[in-house]
Amino acid sequence: MTAPADKVIKKYVPMSETAFYILLSLFKQPQHGYGIVKYVESITSGRLKLGSGTIYGTITKMLKDHLIVVYANEERKKTYEITELGKTVLQKEKTRLEELYTNAMAHWGDINE
Repeated sequence: MTAPADKVIKKYVPMSETAFYILLSLFKQPQHGYGIVKYVESITSGRLKLGSGTIYGTITKMLKDHLIVVYANEERKKTYEITELGKTVLQKEKTRLEELYTNAMAHWGDINE
């Protein structure tokens, strides 16, 4: 892995919930912004409703950091796709979250005492 990739990973892990769900929504297929918003709302059972300012601010940063690319640019509707670097960052975050979950479950009795 190149030094710039390491720098991007360090910048995003741990990542915000918004960034995590944007990358997750693009993992299986390219989507446009509204599609991302609807997908996130659906998989979080409506708990997370991403506003356009939030999503497009994060998308702009991710484009700059090469985590996603514009897959298609049709009239007033850009479709985004996750890059290999984006997949790597998402995997690193998934591993971090799994560790958090495993440790929480292993020590839950200690927490409740």
